[in-house]
Amino acid sequence: MAESANNVVETINRDCHDFKSLLSSSDRDFLVRNNGDQVKIDSLKGKKLGLYFSASWCGPCRRFTPNLIEVYTELSTKGDFEVIFVSADEDEESFNGYFSKMPWLAIPFSDSEARKRLDEPFSVQGIPHLVLLDENGKVLTEEGVEIIREYGEEGYPFTPEKIQDLKDLEEKAKKEQSIKTILVSRSRDFVVTSDGSKVPVSELEGKTVGIYFSASSFKPSADFTQKLAEVYSKLKENGEKFEVVMISLDDDEESFRQSFGAPWLALPSKDKSCEKLARYFELSTLPTVVIIGPDGKTLHPNAADAIDEHGIVAYPFTPEKFAELKEIEKARQHKLWNQFWFQGVKVADLVGKTILLYFSAHWCPPCRAFTPSLVEVYKKIKEKDDAFEVIFISSDRDQSSFDDYYSGMPWLALPFNDARKSSLSRKFKVQGIPMLIALGPTGKTITKEARSLVMAHGADAYPFTEERLKEIEAQIEEMAKGWPEKLKDERHEEHELVLTRRSNYVCDVCDEMGQVWSFHCEECDFDLHPKCALEKETKADAKEGWVCDGEVCTRAS
Repeated sequence: MAESANNVVETINRDCHDFKSLLSSSDRDFLVRNNGDQVKIDSLKGKKLGLYFSASWCGPCRRFTPNLIEVYTELSTKGDFEVIFVSADEDEESFNGYFSKMPWLAIPFSDSEARKRLDEPFSVQGIPHLVLLDENGKVLTEEGVEIIREYGEEGYPFTPEKIQDLKDLEEKAKKEQSIKTILVSRSRDFVVTSDGSKVPVSELEGKTVGIYFSASSFKPSADFTQKLAEVYSKLKENGEKFEVVMISLDDDEESFRQSFGAPWLALPSKDKSCEKLARYFELSTLPTVVIIGPDGKTLHPNAADAIDEHGIVAYPFTPEKFAELKEIEKARQHKLWNQFWFQGVKVADLVGKTILLYFSAHWCPPCRAFTPSLVEVYKKIKEKDDAFEVIFISSDRDQSSFDDYYSGMPWLALPFNDARKSSLSRKFKVQGIPMLIALGPTGKTITKEARSLVMAHGADAYPFTEERLKEIEAQIEEMAKGWPEKLKDERHEEHELVLTRRSNYVCDVCDEMGQVWSFHCEECDFDLHPKCALEKETKADAKEGWVCDGEVCTRAS
C-alpha cells in the first residue's frame, strides 16, 4: 500500500498526470455521482478536468459553487470537460448534503486517503481551490477560481493562451472603446425598452450615454432612480442627445421589472454582460452612472453624486463641466463656513473636510457618557485622515460649565453663548442632545444619525456616507456567514440562543463588551459572544488546520 502511494506521488509530480493514478486507489477505479452512480475513471480519457477542492462548512466555497455550476452546465454540451469534487468535509452527512447540489463527479467520501493525498502536489493551502488540467493531464492553472469568476465559460479551454487572449481583448476594447464594444455581445446587438421592444445599439452612436448600474433591493439605488428619471426627462424635453442604459444587478425578473419603471433603455434581465460590465468599469458602489461621450469614450466613471446634487446642471458631464461644478461647490462651502465661522480658525482650514457638528452640554448625562467615546473615535480618525474635524456646539447654561466640559475635548468649538448656536439648531432641526451631524467635504449634510453610527461602528463608520454604511453592512453579513442561526449551550441550558444583531452588550460568559452579533436569549436577556459560543467549533477547525476569512479558508501555518 505504501509503495502504491509513493508511485502515485511520483506520477503526479511529473509534467502530465495520469488520471487513473491521480484519482483512483488500490481498491477503487471509479468516481461517483450524487445519485450514487459509479463512473469509471477510464471514461475521463481525452477530457479536460477541474479538480474542485471545497467543503460545505466553507462560506467562500458555498458562494463560489453556484458560479462553477453555471459554467459547468454551459460547457457540458461540449462533452470534453469534467469537474471532480475533492471534499474537505469532516463527515459523510455534510459531504452528501453539499454534493447533492453538484452536477459533476466526486472522489467518494469514504476514500479519505485519496482525497488528502491530492493537497500537496496541487499546493492546496486554501479553499475553494480549482485546478484545471488539459486532456493530457497537464496543469493549465491552479487559479481556476479566479478565472471562473473573471471569465466564466468564455475562459474555456482555460489554456494560458486563451486567458491571455481574453486579457488582450479587454485591453484592446478599452483602447478602442465604443458604445458597441460596451453593449453588444456575441448573442445580442440590441438593448430593450420597458415594454420589451428591441432597440439596436447602433442607434446610441453619437449620443451621450449614462450606463446606470442599479439594484432595486438597495434603497439608495431605488431613491436615486427617481432623481435620475427627473433629469433624464428634462434633458429629453430639451432635445438633448442623451440616453440611459440600465444595467440591473437584481437576481430575479420581478425585481428587474420594478427597477425598470423609468422611460430609458436596459440590458435584458440576467444578461451575462451585466457582470462583465461591472468588472469592466470596476464597479465599487451603487448607484453608479458611467458617462460615455458621443465618441464612445468614458467621460466620467460615476456621475451619480453630481446628478443627485446638481440635477440637469451637471449635463453634459464633461471634464469642463465637473471643473465648473467643483468651483460652485467651493463657493457654496465658503459661504456656509463664513456664516458659521469658529473663533481662531480660518474658513480655509475647514474647506474640503468632513465635519461633525456635536450638539452637547455638560448638564446632560447622555452627553457626558457619549463624549469619551467620541474623543476616542476622533483621535483614531485624525490619525488616518487630517481632513476631518469635530465642532462642539454647546447648550451649557454658564461659561464655567462650558469651560469645564470643553477642556476634555480635543476639537473645535463655537464660543459659549454665541448667537449663531440658535441658527445652527434651527438649520439642522436639533430637538434633543446629544446630537451629532455629519457634513461632507462639500458642506452637504451626510447624516443626522452620526451618533448612532459612532456608537455602533466607532471610527470604522468614517466618513459616514451611504457607501461606507453599505460596506460595513456587507462586512457584518459576511462575518456571520457559516454561523448557526440557533444553538444550545451548556452555559445557558434554559433556552435556545438565537443569532441576533446587537449594538452593544456584555457577554455573560467572558464579561467582555460585544458588538454587532450575539447569541442572545431575549427571555433571559442573556448574551453569548460569538467567539465564546463557537469556541468548540473554532478549536475543532484549528485541529483540522483551517482558518477562514471572507474570501478563502486557508490552512493554519
